[in-house]
Amino acid sequence: MRNYYYVTANTAEGFMNLLPSNINHLQQVISLNHPSQTVKTKILKDIITKYESACEVEVLKSALGERYLDGVVIREKGFAILNHSIVPNDMSEVTELDLRQYTQDTPVKNAELEEKFIHHTENAYKHLQTGLRIHDGLEEIYIREMDFKKADAIADSFIQSVLHEQPKKNREGYEYHRFFGTTTVDGPVNVVPHITEKLSRVFYVKGRAGTGKSTFMKKVASACIAYGYDTEIHHCSFDPNSIDMVLVPALDFCMFDSTDPHEFFPAREGEEIIDLYKETVTPGTDEKFTEEIQKVNDHYKSYMKESVIELKKSGEYLEALEQQFSYTKQERKEINYLIEQQIQ
Repeated sequence: MRNYYYVTANTAEGFMNLLPSNINHLQQVISLNHPSQTVKTKILKDIITKYESACEVEVLKSALGERYLDGVVIREKGFAILNHSIVPNDMSEVTELDLRQYTQDTPVKNAELEEKFIHHTENAYKHLQTGLRIHDGLEEIYIREMDFKKADAIADSFIQSVLHEQPKKNREGYEYHRFFGTTTVDGPVNVVPHITEKLSRVFYVKGRAGTGKSTFMKKVASACIAYGYDTEIHHCSFDPNSIDMVLVPALDFCMFDSTDPHEFFPAREGEEIIDLYKETVTPGTDEKFTEEIQKVNDHYKSYMKESVIELKKSGEYLEALEQQFSYTKQERKEINYLIEQQIQ
């Protein structure tokens, strides 16, 4: 069985990597080093195919786009196999496998293509940063009309409902920090339906910018962790300081920011909406500030579109770089054998 999520994202703060919390308790971490993202992704797909019928396989999707992968975690066997490009330099106890020793095709480094890839990626980050700064103007509108006491009461009531009659454990829960999506060469992407389909209770948190969606979810996450329940915290890939999802496997529920660009609606029993705009904001706020809200929305979204255009350009240069590489079935077979020998 496959479980998809991201540990990397393209954000308003640049490239963000949340890998460490997801592999801290594993016995073995293997890093695949090779200049080709395609080569590493093919090997990771081979690992998935080998283990998915017998184990739960955590598939780390890539901020580079759907064609690539960041890694694979087989938690029940205690190991992770990762794309070297996402492994922090200061991470210790990592076994690095240099796949270049097993592939004969090693083209000359193309500095021009690499520079253009970096240039357009950095341009995308600048657009995201500008877009977020403009987006903050929306928050100011709604914060002025927000009833914070009512928001606190809603959070407290929700926490009581999910933890009611649940035993408090003699430990703090563990925090896994992740993303459920990001902006890539393919545009804004997410795996929300994949994550929520396995859960019996799903809460769709609706609202506007500044209406406390992230604060609400942070309070829920903190309470569940304090009760000893391991908790998955998915950050916003636009503003990684905000939270877009909290999932508690042992309590079989999740809650997530169900607004554009990841807006969904309940479709089965056990799913419901929590509308913070309706419950905590002065009625008529949308109508009162329609023109101002529309202006800010259009302005910040224009920068979001520009960021996608830049990422698409960077993706074209990455693809050109990738076309330089090839490897044979025999080389692929030898690499897979090498990995199997390394797994303890």
